[in-house]
Order: sequence, then structure tokens, then C-alpha cells
Amino acid sequence: MASERKYIDLLVEDFGLVLDAGAQPITTDNRHSIGQDIKHAVLESGLARALIGERSPVLRADVRTQIRILVEQDRRLVPGTAELREEAADRYLLTARTYEFGDLEVTL
Repeated sequence: MASERKYIDLLVEDFGLVLDAGAQPITTDNRHSIGQDIKHAVLESGLARALIGERSPVLRADVRTQIRILVEQDRRLVPGTAELREEAADRYLLTARTYEFGDLEVTL
């Protein structure tokens, strides 16, 4: 596992930047940055909204597959490791393995 800050991004929570006590943006790196990028890609694609709004089990399975395909296009992830699990009717846990930083979990 690499310990250097290879991927650096501004920390975003609840669709806004997280600021420190001096009102400066906080940064995040590596595994968390990759997870944040993946979460934003899924949200921006509209697939998360489609998944939560869909009632048909067959169509929900199709949307889950589309999300996994989208996520696995990220070159920082090991292909075939993305999994999407329903935790509640409106919350899903996406897990995947990065090449350099181990496993990651993203809540959608």
C-alpha cells in the first residue's frame, strides 16, 4: 500500500466543501478521494436516482449492473471487484478494491 498523497481532492460532504476553522477547504487523498470521485460519478449519471425510484426488481437489477459498469471504468479500481448492496430502501453500499490503496466503501 502506498502512503504518499497520490490523488488529492477537496473534501465534499452534503454537496458542499468542508472548511477548517480558518475557512479554508480541507483536502482528502488516495482511497477517500477515489471513493468521492466514484460517488460523484454515480450521482451525476442519474443512476442512483433511477435505482431508488425503480420498483421493478428486474429493472433495479439492471440499474445496479449499470452502476457497477460505470464504477469499473475507473482505472484506479481492480476490474470485477465492484459490488453494490442494498442497506435500506434509499441507501446502498458500494464496495470495490483499488490497485494501490486497498478496499473502499461508498454509501449512495
